[in-house]
Amino acid sequence: MKRRPPRVMAHTIQPETPHTDWCARDHRCGLNVHTSPDMYTDGPLGARGVLNRVHTETSDYAEIRIRIPISAREPIARKQLGVALHLIRELLYAVSAVRPAALDHARTDRPALDRRPAA
Repeated sequence: MKRRPPRVMAHTIQPETPHTDWCARDHRCGLNVHTSPDMYTDGPLGARGVLNRVHTETSDYAEIRIRIPISAREPIARKQLGVALHLIRELLYAVSAVRPAALDHARTDRPALDRRPAA
């Protein structure tokens, strides 16, 4: 029986980020990720939305999970999924519109890109 050499694992050292005022301070938090407690909202027929705020060493973001009951009938289910996808897109645009103008890269002028080549 041939013996394998021991495996050597690289040790990465990441600086720990401090807890925020709003993080859960439990198993949801890691060394460099902090997560808020779950926030729930309920809708009709068993629908539910769960929202978390997440802080990493480079950014903050919202994590959203939703459960939407849909019809067992295929044509209706497809229509419901289409409406859900459309509304999720609208939500993304609505939330991004609240950002300060300095961070809104889609609407800032970029003169170097708008310049025409000299003729």
